[in-house]
Amino acid sequence: MKPVTLRQRLRYQFDTFISKGGGSIFVSLVVVFLVLFALLAGLRGLSMMIEPTGVSRETDPSFLGQVYIIFLELTDPGNMNQDKFASPLVKVSGVLAGLAGVIILSMLIAFITTALDQKLAELRKGFSHVIEEDHTLILGWNHRVPEILRELVIANESERDACVVILADVPKEEMDDFLSVNVTDRRTTRIVTRSGKPSAKLNLEMVSLSTSKSVVVLASCPEAATDAEKAASDIRTIKTILGVMASRDENEHEELNIVAELFFERSRTIAEDISPEVTAIDGQEILAKLLVQTSRSLGLSVVYAEMLSFDGCELYFYRAAWNGISFGQVMYHFPDGVPIGLRHANGTVVINPEAGLVLGEEDDILILAEDDSTIEFVKDAVAKPNGLKLADGKKTEQTVERELLIGWNEKLPLIVREYADYVQPGSQIDIMLRDPTDAIRKTVVQLDEELDNMTIRLIEGNPTDIPSLTALEPFRYDNIIILSSGDVEADSETSDSETIVILILLRKIFSEAGEGIDTTKTKIITEVMDSDNQELVARAGVHDFIISNRFVSTILAQISEEASIKAVYDDLFSEDGSEIYLKPARLYFDSFPVEVTFADMMDIAQQREEVCIGVKVQALENDMTRNFGVKLIPEKNTKWTLNPEDRLVVVSEDET
Repeated sequence: MKPVTLRQRLRYQFDTFISKGGGSIFVSLVVVFLVLFALLAGLRGLSMMIEPTGVSRETDPSFLGQVYIIFLELTDPGNMNQDKFASPLVKVSGVLAGLAGVIILSMLIAFITTALDQKLAELRKGFSHVIEEDHTLILGWNHRVPEILRELVIANESERDACVVILADVPKEEMDDFLSVNVTDRRTTRIVTRSGKPSAKLNLEMVSLSTSKSVVVLASCPEAATDAEKAASDIRTIKTILGVMASRDENEHEELNIVAELFFERSRTIAEDISPEVTAIDGQEILAKLLVQTSRSLGLSVVYAEMLSFDGCELYFYRAAWNGISFGQVMYHFPDGVPIGLRHANGTVVINPEAGLVLGEEDDILILAEDDSTIEFVKDAVAKPNGLKLADGKKTEQTVERELLIGWNEKLPLIVREYADYVQPGSQIDIMLRDPTDAIRKTVVQLDEELDNMTIRLIEGNPTDIPSLTALEPFRYDNIIILSSGDVEADSETSDSETIVILILLRKIFSEAGEGIDTTKTKIITEVMDSDNQELVARAGVHDFIISNRFVSTILAQISEEASIKAVYDDLFSEDGSEIYLKPARLYFDSFPVEVTFADMMDIAQQREEVCIGVKVQALENDMTRNFGVKLIPEKNTKWTLNPEDRLVVVSEDET
């Protein structure tokens, strides 16, 4: 091994020092400047010793005065003009000082430019610390981010300076560019993005986890991904939750609301076992239940679209001094909003309790209202019903049903099993698919064997081919559900385009059906991926559609604001307990048309042990600008003229 020379060692130490960054370069420039200044000052002094009268008559002839001239010439070469009457020997030091000054100035400009570029690059990469309080923290990045942000923007509208922080393993520039196009209306909400691993403690500290009010943990793959990809996503989500819990201050007693999206039940169990602060949801199960419930009650998707969004009526928990009032009475003591349930002191949520139940002082009511700022419990009733008598013994008769599912995605088995809880024995579900795989065939056979009260059939055909659709006689079905493509390679635009084509073909078949064929009894429900396609689907003649991304995103956003809402949705979306239905007015009144106030509707629904939260006017069913005829929580003294097929929106134990 060759011995290391002093030159090599000095060169290595210099390289190591310079590589430390801008500070080292700046120090080096200062040292070079001082060394040059000292050398040139010495040269000027030597020139004065050799030629004492050689300095310019316009300058201070003392040594210190000439040293100052050298300093000025170094910092600004224009100062060489002060040596124009000096001797040639003295001018040498002035010329050298000017040249050195130009070089050092150039190096300084280059250093400043490089340092600024590096700083801007660092900021673009999103590594700087976030200083925020009471902000919502989104960990991860997927297709739900824009919809979640839109909901949070609406929820934060009453705040002067709200903030949402996103931490994802995605370049900051990429996130910012995407959001600048897809989330343009931010109102009072600032959106801050940072790039980094969401489960890393250092990154979580960077986004001020300790001062956030809630955390949303997103899945890292789409719903159409393989089981292996979903399992990997769940593992990353659980790791992120563990990182959140590990990053919290041990002395921090304030609860942090954490909501996470997980695909598998075992993963959700593990996540909720980590901490009681964690709420785990399965978006696909929620969508499956919504699709089935919507098919049971025409117009329900419009109701849920308003309830699940912050832009409309929302569910809130509210407490006041109840003074022994019953649930049936308290409904008339709110100028805005309709109570639909209770939350007891132990956290138990009860939807549609008995009207005679007396409210405890520690009870919170669950109320559907325009905004939490409009909720007010007043001492005197704001409206009094006229005491109308309920029509005797009228119920909706349940019959054997035929359902048609067009398309296939991961929700279809869930939808079929959910239908089994509602339909009568002997019902039938047909599944129309183009080129079904062997795995799909096997799943259909297993579903048919598993469910005793209904028959499951697989029909091979092209749903975008009108002869294939016509051969099915779609008007013979009670419900038709069109599912978005389950192909992970298909984007939302492609999937929705195919859905719209199928809707147009169905509308053509229905319009050309022969006389004597009742096409009005068939309800068409479709799943839409992109909310931007809402108007196109409505123009295709379908009023009940589930916007997948929006519904799950709004639920994530709402739970992030209020964790207890999850228990409410579990009840409303389940066949067990109370659900929301749109029931025909003929079940409640004997003669038509009937003029009633909304308070009368609430009262007559109570006689059926239901809670009325709105009304649907059949004549406005095709008017998108009037919310397809659906009006939730109208003013209680407003009068309505109802016909037999107008509907009351009620919270009820069953659909009859």
